[in-house]
Amino acid sequence: MPRIFGTDGVRGLANGDVTAELALDLSVAAARVLADRGEFEGHRPLAVVGRDTRISGQFLEHAVVAGLASAGVDVLRLRVLPTPGVAHLTETLGADLGVVISASHNAMPDNGIKFLARGGLKLDDAVEREIEDRLEQPWERPTGSAVGRVRPHATPVEEYVEHLVGTLARPLGGLRVVLDCANGAAFEAGPAALRAAGAEVIAIGIDPDGLNINDRCGSTHLAPLQAAVVAYGADVGFALDGDADRCLAVDHEGTVVDGDQILAILAIAMAEGGHLAEDTVVATVMSNLGFVQAMRAAGLRVVQTKVGDRYVLEEMRAEGYTLGGEQSGHVIMSEYATTGDGMLTALHVLERMAATGRGLQELASVVIRLPQVLVNVPDVDKDRADSDEVLAAAVAEEEAALGDTGRILLRPSGTEPLVRVMVEAATETEARSVAERLADVVKRQLTL
Repeated sequence: MPRIFGTDGVRGLANGDVTAELALDLSVAAARVLADRGEFEGHRPLAVVGRDTRISGQFLEHAVVAGLASAGVDVLRLRVLPTPGVAHLTETLGADLGVVISASHNAMPDNGIKFLARGGLKLDDAVEREIEDRLEQPWERPTGSAVGRVRPHATPVEEYVEHLVGTLARPLGGLRVVLDCANGAAFEAGPAALRAAGAEVIAIGIDPDGLNINDRCGSTHLAPLQAAVVAYGADVGFALDGDADRCLAVDHEGTVVDGDQILAILAIAMAEGGHLAEDTVVATVMSNLGFVQAMRAAGLRVVQTKVGDRYVLEEMRAEGYTLGGEQSGHVIMSEYATTGDGMLTALHVLERMAATGRGLQELASVVIRLPQVLVNVPDVDKDRADSDEVLAAAVAEEEAALGDTGRILLRPSGTEPLVRVMVEAATETEARSVAERLADVVKRQLTL
């Protein structure tokens, strides 16, 4: 059977790839695998289920709940709640399993299902493979009193907001903030958390209708946020994605502040407060060289992983690091969360602004971004990208010419027959010239 789980759960076209039948079967299989692993011994198993605002999330939620209850698992319905909120309540409510129904930043027609283990942690690959292997297999169904009970959890938003605000050491009074919730899962929790922390809030993207999630709003469409920050004379703006596990920011002039810059701000703040373990921050190989240089100048170490927040989190858990993230704005603060959390990130950037009296523009200026050019080379044998000697020599020659003023990354796509050529250099013209020369070599050497 081909793999159903991707790097972040199961995701695809709702009612096309991700059907009610699949949602039910996955939930049954997950319950059976965890039961066989002894996760439910000595107590009635409990799961929590949350979703974003997509219209398809309604029928998928019912299918997931039906599958879990039919397998003997009690279910608490969290209804609409950000992914990090589901992770938090999985831990605090002592649940054996958390389920998030969301396709994150994807367009509305998509949806997805993500399982969380006890403690709010992502399931291991081995467990996901076991779940796939159990799909549609015969099983002994519980009957009578052994089936699961289903009930709504009364205050999921309130509990999540209380957790977020409780991570702050100081109030945020005096700061005017625009928050774009992408008509997604944080449309209630996001503004509530900022207001509870003392900020003045102008909230946009808070009118979900089931169809408008991520639609020309949120972290993938920053123009509305930029315009609102300038129009309202706000100090800062933050944009979340559909499930609010990431955020990007704009300063008071509407200039974008990306995940690398946000990560740098938080790393320096945490280091000064003694909260940055080993004075180390975890990022991916796609982080801008300017970020790495800024961290070195601050006396901090950067560990880089493969692209993907799961690899960042794996490195953090393995070595006990407390901060990691991606250029996309997916930031993990492991002292407070088991996954990326856009609202947690925004709150702690605001806390840094309040503590220093400095604006976001000034704080972000610690990172001098190098121009970055990405060229995709399609229809090539990506599996030979790491072994072709001519290509390796061309890369080495260009790297020698760039020296310490730039870098090159050739990365085969994980899903398509293409190679991505990323170049950073002192000027965009230089970066593009190098990228295009190397793209030509990739085409000549790796053409199918």
